[in-house]
Amino acid sequence: MSPTRFLLAAVAAAAMGAAPLAALAQDAAKPIAIQGDLVDTLKLSGQFTTFVAGLDATNLSGLLKTNKNLTVFAPTDAAFAAMPGDQLAKLKGDKAAMQKFLLHHVVNAPVDSSKIKGAKGPIPSGAGDTILLDGSDEAGKLKVDGATITQADLHTGSGLLHVVDHVLVAGQGAPEPPAAAAPAADASATAPAR
Repeated sequence: MSPTRFLLAAVAAAAMGAAPLAALAQDAAKPIAIQGDLVDTLKLSGQFTTFVAGLDATNLSGLLKTNKNLTVFAPTDAAFAAMPGDQLAKLKGDKAAMQKFLLHHVVNAPVDSSKIKGAKGPIPSGAGDTILLDGSDEAGKLKVDGATITQADLHTGSGLLHVVDHVLVAGQGAPEPPAAAAPAADASATAPAR
């Protein structure tokens, strides 16, 4: 093969490799269309392959297909890509940990944006811990465990879906514990002697 053909082949291969990345970037900005239940909507959008694979691997897909009162905070593939690779690999190798991690993204009640706007506080997650909802931002951004809700209130056939820009990590969005009050100084110990 001549050097020119080799370079042209390399450029073509690089362009083909870049095409899926460009498509992924376009998908991240594309609004989600509701297509059936929660799982079908996630699958057919093409932006939640990691989340859906985890649901399938941990037998949670059936729960999301049939329970009509759930709210799911679904991280996109881009959100999972921002997660440290070793953490994701560890989750994929431990189904119980993966299931608990995914259930942290689920609330067993409908929680639409009107319930988040203007409020801030924890609600119980499907994993038995809490998720911190935060609608107190003056600019109107809605947050959950520090992640921003990029698309809210998608009413699917089996529950409510909110798209988030980061994976939710238990305890990450929890309010800071109040600082311990400094012990009051003993007045007799600091008072000048008479």
